[in-house]
Amino acid sequence: MSLSPAMPAHTASCLCGGVRMHVSEIRGRRVLCHCRSCRKSSGSAYGANVSVPADGFGVVAGDALLRSYESSPGKHRFFCSVCGSQLFARSARWPGLVRLRLGALDTPYAEPHAGHGFVADKAAWDVIHDGATQYPGRVPEDRSDTAPPSVDCTTCPPKRPAAG
Repeated sequence: MSLSPAMPAHTASCLCGGVRMHVSEIRGRRVLCHCRSCRKSSGSAYGANVSVPADGFGVVAGDALLRSYESSPGKHRFFCSVCGSQLFARSARWPGLVRLRLGALDTPYAEPHAGHGFVADKAAWDVIHDGATQYPGRVPEDRSDTAPPSVDCTTCPPKRPAAG
């Protein structure tokens, strides 16, 4: 999993600083996912996630500190065994991508989010006031047709077909 970048576009780390990562490219816009799995793993109202190409992502320090949890078949969520920070996820469905938790970024990232996903599953106490589009399920794809959906919530309900 370790990779030595020449000059990463972004750096990321856990709370204790024991795990450090580089990200050469962020693909697509960030997604705020309100599914039960993202809420539980983040301990918050939603998970703030973004896709990064697997070949442009690497753990540059603290690889031995990483632990993972298979939250659904083929999807592993990685976290620091010292401080517990949720850092990224990998899915067998999309081996070419890593889902990065945006809270792990150390470098600025100010792109607007693509909307709120899985609001049908959001916590009752969670009130969304930012005016962004809210989707009952997955946030529609905002990248090429060859990329996977912006949200990889394999434990969530399948994408609902468009009415019509």
